[in-house]
Amino acid sequence: MLPLLVGVIPFGLILGAISADKGLTPLETTLMSGLVFAGSSQFVAVGLWKHPIPILAIIASTALINLRHLLMGAALEPHMNRFGAARAYAALFVLADEIWAVALRRSAEGLLTPAYYGGLAVPFYVSWVLWTTLGSLMGRIIVHPERFGFDFAFAAVFLVIVFGIWKRRRRLLPIAVSAAAALLAWKLLPGVWYIFAGGVAGTAAGALAARTDA
Repeated sequence: MLPLLVGVIPFGLILGAISADKGLTPLETTLMSGLVFAGSSQFVAVGLWKHPIPILAIIASTALINLRHLLMGAALEPHMNRFGAARAYAALFVLADEIWAVALRRSAEGLLTPAYYGGLAVPFYVSWVLWTTLGSLMGRIIVHPERFGFDFAFAAVFLVIVFGIWKRRRRLLPIAVSAAAALLAWKLLPGVWYIFAGGVAGTAAGALAARTDA
């Protein structure tokens, strides 16, 4: 859990700094992180932010990125039978890629309980809001994040997620197919379709592999 909390720091600082550069106040950045809590979508929304606000472009782009949550939620749902409806919806509100990966690994090793999920998600949520707010307060101090290696943090966090859930050889196929589809879509399609393409391709490959094993 601690590495994930540390890993969220550069994400939050960079988003906060970009938000300040776009003219958002620290309060607006805090509210955005607290109410939206979707790092990738927030980066896209802030990147598109201008006056007048391109509402339709922001809605379409963030909706496309968040389609992956349909797949993530479907993967977790069979393991949330002890949550109840209210707690399950609350859990999905604070769902993030890192939380999903750790929760899914926990469900494979044992029982996923509301207490475990809450102990995982709440600190991550608070940390995200805290660091985005701090990044906004720091403003334009973080002008070139690549100087500090912050840009590599994005890749590092997701590599940790992938290797955390890959413990059996048969799981390599969905990961490889997902990566290949995402790279191909990134090369050929505009926008962020590569996120959805990678998710769908990996899901299809995983379903095919499970059917073959059965």
